[in-house]
Amino acid sequence: MPTVTARTLDGYRTEIKTRSHTFYADEPEETGGSDSAPTPMEMLAGALAGCMAITARLYAERKKWPLEGVDVSVEIERMKAADYPAYQGDAQFVHEFRVRLAFRGPLDAEQRERLLDIAGKCPVHRAIETPAFFKTDLLEALPAD
Repeated sequence: MPTVTARTLDGYRTEIKTRSHTFYADEPEETGGSDSAPTPMEMLAGALAGCMAITARLYAERKKWPLEGVDVSVEIERMKAADYPAYQGDAQFVHEFRVRLAFRGPLDAEQRERLLDIAGKCPVHRAIETPAFFKTDLLEALPAD
C-alpha cells in the first residue's frame, strides 16, 4: 500500500497526501478547528462506507448480478466499555459502527444477503475489526517527498 502522509497547516487543518492525491482533515469550530474539512473519524467512516460499496460492486460485477448501485451510511459512536453489554474485555472504551446498506437493482433476496456478507468482508472492515499493531518511530523530520 502506498504511504500516506499528513502535515498540520493552520490550527487543526491538516493536509494529507497519498500517490497523486491531496485531501484535508480538520475539526469542527466548536472543538477549536475551522470546519474546513471532515474530521479524521468522519474520514474513517467514509473509508469504511466506500470500501464496503466498492467491494459489493466488484463482487456483483464478477457474478454478473444486476446491481445498479450501492448506498452505505456509517455512524461511529464511542462509549465506555462498561456500558456496552456485548463487550467482555479490558478496554476502557469501545466503538460501535452502525452501518446501513442499500443495494439498488433487481436483485433477489439471496443475492442481497450475499452482497451484505461480502461488503462486511471489505479490507477496511477487516482492518477495523481484527487486532492491529502499531509500530511508531519518532523522527526529527519526515524524509522529503
